[in-house]
Amino acid sequence: MTTTAKIPFKDLTKEAATSPRQRVGGYVILARLTDKARADIHGKIGEYHTDCPLDHMLLDWKGVAYAPVRQALEAGASDEQIAELLNAQGTKKSPEEIKAWSDEMEKATMHGHPEKGEWFDGECRRVGLDPARSTLFDFLEADDRASYKK
Repeated sequence: MTTTAKIPFKDLTKEAATSPRQRVGGYVILARLTDKARADIHGKIGEYHTDCPLDHMLLDWKGVAYAPVRQALEAGASDEQIAELLNAQGTKKSPEEIKAWSDEMEKATMHGHPEKGEWFDGECRRVGLDPARSTLFDFLEADDRASYKK
């Protein structure tokens, strides 16, 4: 993968990562994953985590390890190039499968989950959300807003 431009990065000590809803190449989570990884590469990740369960929702579904994605980002890959990497590696997925998965991920919740439900419910309440009506993405966006209030 060749790159010609230096890709800017977000300083996640000062601003929130991109919403997990933002799609790149049809994939939810990807823009947030790349924001976090680039910030980590530059020592500006703040309270975020890379190679985390959220990242792996996408990576595991595609059957792609974190390491090659990180290496491509270290080499200056754009978000679109990372989407191409996902398309080329791991389990082949059609555009329709990617859209269906992304649509389902936008609806995903941990409310009622046997292992993570209690944590999710408490975190939702902490940021002012009703856990029974909130998705994982709703929580992440609300948590970002709460963390970066000025």
